[in-house]
Amino acid sequence: MSQHDRIDPESLEPLTALLEFLPGGFNAIPDIDARRATLYGMLEAMTKDLPPNENVAKEDRTIPGPAGDLAIRIYRPVNATGTLPGIYFIHGGGMVLGNLDSDDGVPTMLCEAIGAVIVSVDYRLAPEHPAPAAIDDCFAGLQWMAAHAADLDFDPDRLAVYGGSAGGGLAIATALKARDNGGPAISFLMPIYPMIDDRNETPSSQEITEVGIWDRDGNIEAWAWYLGGKPADHYSAPARAEDLSGLPPTFIDVGDVDMFRDEDIAFADRLKAAGVPTEFHLYPGAYHASEIFAPTAALSGRIWAARLEALKAALA
Repeated sequence: MSQHDRIDPESLEPLTALLEFLPGGFNAIPDIDARRATLYGMLEAMTKDLPPNENVAKEDRTIPGPAGDLAIRIYRPVNATGTLPGIYFIHGGGMVLGNLDSDDGVPTMLCEAIGAVIVSVDYRLAPEHPAPAAIDDCFAGLQWMAAHAADLDFDPDRLAVYGGSAGGGLAIATALKARDNGGPAISFLMPIYPMIDDRNETPSSQEITEVGIWDRDGNIEAWAWYLGGKPADHYSAPARAEDLSGLPPTFIDVGDVDMFRDEDIAFADRLKAAGVPTEFHLYPGAYHASEIFAPTAALSGRIWAARLEALKAALA
């Protein structure tokens, strides 16, 4: 059975269309600047005719970062009353792609669905800025958000960190830094199919080679760029962390046709063994970010419903 035969049929349709347009997927474009331009151009074309969500107000700012100005985007529900919960959002992109615009749809949706103040951070990317640049930026953004809870009008005791893929790995790294540095306090952690292990030794990391979204060769390349020739530590590759105790309650999900499957399963098991309240979901038929590529699929609806239910309960 091919890897595509294992994918949920509804979720496979947009993936097939993407690969017909771009054989081999985005990672088949060797030049990183061209790869970014192709991704951002495609996203812009897909969203240019969508009307703005009038229920969410957005504001772009720059804040002090570890290497100069750090761009953030603040999301707030329109006409919200009372002190709201907060969500710190970290975009995905394999540590080498992505910006505030590329993942704008997810924090917009979360802002409206959860009724939360959200801060999204535009961290530095590899290979121009290898680790720990992204981690330092993400932690600085979390510190700023927590320190400005009163100005942003959210409850610092109800602050979640959310990230997908590379953003999921950075969410865990940010939580580890917060634990190791005595704060800021995080009440809930939601790393979605997180990218956390540079070793590429798990069965799924060797098995997923031709899905076309995030396969073994692209992952090896991204880790090499991200680490910049230096050995990984427990912040750059959280799967290497020896001590997971003291992390906040955590929700992880991943598809069974995702190369991150086995590293995420192992990490969830280790969280539970360390006494961290952990909810884990494995979705048969889901590939990496399939709920983004196939938003109308019934499987995607189940994936989002579980995430939103968990966030609402954690931030109530």
